[in-house]
Amino acid sequence: QVQLVESGGGLVQAGGSLRLSCAASGRTFSSYAMGWFRQAPGKEREFVAAISWSGGSTYYADSVKGRFTISRDNAKKTVYLQMNSLKPEDTAVYYCAARPSGVPGDEYDYWGQGTQVTVSS
Repeated sequence: QVQLVESGGGLVQAGGSLRLSCAASGRTFSSYAMGWFRQAPGKEREFVAAISWSGGSTYYADSVKGRFTISRDNAKKTVYLQMNSLKPEDTAVYYCAARPSGVPGDEYDYWGQGTQVTVSS
C-alpha cells in the first residue's frame, strides 16, 4: 500500500515557475514507477509526465515537453514536477500516481488527493 500527498501548487503568473512535490509512504516506493496527471475544469484527466523506478527513463506529454521536468529522490520517497514557462492552459488540479511496475504505463494503482495549480494571464 502506498499513500501519496502532493504539495507545491498555487497561483502563478504566466511565464512563472512552480515545483510540485509528491511524498510517498511505504517501503516499496523505490520500485514504483511514478506519474503526474492533471485535470482541468470540464475536461478529462490527462497524462503529464512519468518516471521509471530508477529515474533513468522519463516521459512527457507533448504539451509540456521542454517546459516541465519530472524527477525523483528515492531516499526521500518523493517525486517532483518542476514546471517552467507556465501557461494559463496549464491550470488544473495536478495528481501524482504510483504504479507497482517499475516502468510507466497506462494504469496506476495509487493516487494522491491533488494540488491546484492556477496560472493567470
